[in-house]
Amino acid sequence: MSRIDSPDLTPQQQLESYGYKQELKRSVSTLDLLIYGLVFMVPIAPWAIFGVVYNAAGGMVPLVYLIGLIAMIFTALAYQQMAKSIPLAGSVFSYVGRGIHPTAGFFAGWAILLDYLLVPTLLYVFAAESMVGIFPDSPRWMWAVIFVVINTVINLLGISSIKRINRIFLAIELAFVVIFVVIAVNALSGNTIPDAAFTIDPLWDASKVTGPLIASALSIAVLSFLGFDGISTMSEEATGGRNAAGRAMIMALFVVAFLFILQTWLASALAGGRESFGDDEVGNAFFILVQAASNSGWMTAFFVVNVMAVGIANAMAAQAATSRLLYSMSRDRQLPAFLSRIDRRQIPRNAVLVVSAISAVLVLFFVGQIDLIAALVNFGALFGFMMLHLAVIVYYVVRKKSHNYLLHLVVPILGFLIIGYVLLNAAPQAKIGGVIWLVLGAGVFFYYRISGRKTEFSGEDAEKGADDLDVTKVPAVGPGESLS
Repeated sequence: MSRIDSPDLTPQQQLESYGYKQELKRSVSTLDLLIYGLVFMVPIAPWAIFGVVYNAAGGMVPLVYLIGLIAMIFTALAYQQMAKSIPLAGSVFSYVGRGIHPTAGFFAGWAILLDYLLVPTLLYVFAAESMVGIFPDSPRWMWAVIFVVINTVINLLGISSIKRINRIFLAIELAFVVIFVVIAVNALSGNTIPDAAFTIDPLWDASKVTGPLIASALSIAVLSFLGFDGISTMSEEATGGRNAAGRAMIMALFVVAFLFILQTWLASALAGGRESFGDDEVGNAFFILVQAASNSGWMTAFFVVNVMAVGIANAMAAQAATSRLLYSMSRDRQLPAFLSRIDRRQIPRNAVLVVSAISAVLVLFFVGQIDLIAALVNFGALFGFMMLHLAVIVYYVVRKKSHNYLLHLVVPILGFLIIGYVLLNAAPQAKIGGVIWLVLGAGVFFYYRISGRKTEFSGEDAEKGADDLDVTKVPAVGPGESLS
């Protein structure tokens, strides 16, 4: 075992053994990571897309999320394994770069950067569309900019502010989950909605389950869980040891899956066995069911909570994760150096401001094009996940000669095949846009190589360096510097 992997090392010592000094504020507990992951995935996420998923899955919406849990657990386990050995803020960029090679790490990071840069934009556009539904005569761009400003201020106030806001919004979302459960149970018990009744058909209806339906559900479900990986970007701010981020990712995935399945099972039961929702209902199907089971007042309350959860809580978490990825890539000299500068609050201020500026510009171009943004987001995430699975195999089986073939070979192979299948069946615009983004990344990569800037440590180099160093005396270096 190399010293980098020694269980005796504190998180800060392990970080320093990679040649970095502790710059980000290490004050995020495992519970904070769990809350952050839940907020990022949004426990009430099924509300907005319930009608679309209901129509696509023949009414078996909870089955879709159960399939999603089974599919994504392989990727979550891969993240857990890499986060345990490489607890750096760069997530896939760091894991692939140090697990396989810095070049592979750059392209993995560049791919998932497409996901992270566009997720805030997608959320702002979605929230703006919803606000126009509440205030019909208001301009979409105005609401998008308002949400951008709110989240920028929260992120600039530091990790403590993010933690507080996360707790507040998670409490509100969970409270409304409980309220919905009470409304649904009362309606189903009191026959408030004709033909609505408790049934297990939404979980499994053998007469409707087919291969193509399962395949379609897999695509929807995998994409519904995007966000748990954002926990890994907080690794350098975690206080719970090297396994904190990995534990939080697994817990967050199971908790949010339970909430998704519970809510969609009750909502599907309230649908009363209907075949599908019409075009005039599909976008607001969940809220229509809430109105039918209670009253218009509750429907409006649920709608407002959904908008706030997406436009503030979810977007805030996405912006924080994106800024940490930019910070890490800049620190390793793969992006402009100013992105790795830390302010007195110990946050990557410039990276936060860049993410905000990009989001503010992009929302002006992508308003009304939610499908296109979502397709590009999906490509970035899926490509990054595939590279992650390869990194687990190379890092543990090839380099470390691990004999834990279940976690380090079988799990990543299955995860790679599942994610590969989803990516292969992605929308054409997702694949075209993704390839264009990777070509652009190749240009950036060669520019930095020609200019003489490259990552100094691969995973192998870091381990070799750690074996030759007393990690209690490793000099801490700053962004753009290397050990010599």
